[in-house]
Amino acid sequence: MADKTGLYVFTGFLGAGKTTILLRLLDILKDKRVGIIQNEFGKLSIDGEILRNDDIKMVEINRGSIFCSCLRLSFVQALADMAAYKFDYLFIESSGLGDPSNVEEILDAASHLCGDAYELQGVICLVDAVHFLEQLEDLETVSRQLKHCHLALLTKTDLVDEERVLELKKKIREINPVCEISTSVNGKLEFDFWNYDLMKYQWAENEETTNSEETKPKTLFMDFSGEVELGKMKKFLSVIQDDLYRAKGFFLLSGQGWSQIDLVGHQIDVKPCPEKEHSQMVFISKIGPAAIRKIMSAWEEEVGLPMKLRN
Repeated sequence: MADKTGLYVFTGFLGAGKTTILLRLLDILKDKRVGIIQNEFGKLSIDGEILRNDDIKMVEINRGSIFCSCLRLSFVQALADMAAYKFDYLFIESSGLGDPSNVEEILDAASHLCGDAYELQGVICLVDAVHFLEQLEDLETVSRQLKHCHLALLTKTDLVDEERVLELKKKIREINPVCEISTSVNGKLEFDFWNYDLMKYQWAENEETTNSEETKPKTLFMDFSGEVELGKMKKFLSVIQDDLYRAKGFFLLSGQGWSQIDLVGHQIDVKPCPEKEHSQMVFISKIGPAAIRKIMSAWEEEVGLPMKLRN
């Protein structure tokens, strides 16, 4: 690879664990020069807050997918700008709604600005063992992420049985017959992929992404000051969960302090987080603007405290 920067692209649907894996990699590769381009669908950077580190150079590109025409130029420019740092590795964490079918085209465009600075080392798709089969039925993006990967990394395998794992591997092989398959639990990797040639698992050819302004789901943002009981928060989320692809944010919970809250499918995860200025949450809607009324109604019924919901 000589003096080129090794570039890895992380894909995987909302809540699959991309940020957790990146945190683990930053720890493993702490003696290397590492950069991150982090892409979130909403304009609030929840995952960016988690990854932010004074020792790591990170660029955030929000409000859409970096593979969509709406942000493609921003992505190309970010790649060109980051090339000046001559990292050992550059990790791209794409939005959970990102379709990377055109990643090679984007890297080619970047090369016109920064020369031969990067060598694509692999596209890694995180597969949520709990929710993947259901997600696959919802959006073509999910199958595209898997189709265009070199390594499929099964996450949350501790939450399912062996029969489910075998079913997942069979489905992966139907979509991508050649990619490497490995597993991860809580960010612990069983495969040190950065020491191997993932590009030998190249299968699908570059194609036009399904990401566009027309297919972009509605995203909403909540601001809240005060405290909420965890039980009420969970009831609120359970009422709206079927209308959302994902909800995530930071909330001050009564008796528990500041907490990171993640909703994926019917699973609600809560864990401590650093103190924030105020509580915020991002909602990615399955039902377009109709989610506004659903969220407002559920919040009033289950929580009943003043909050602001905005686009």
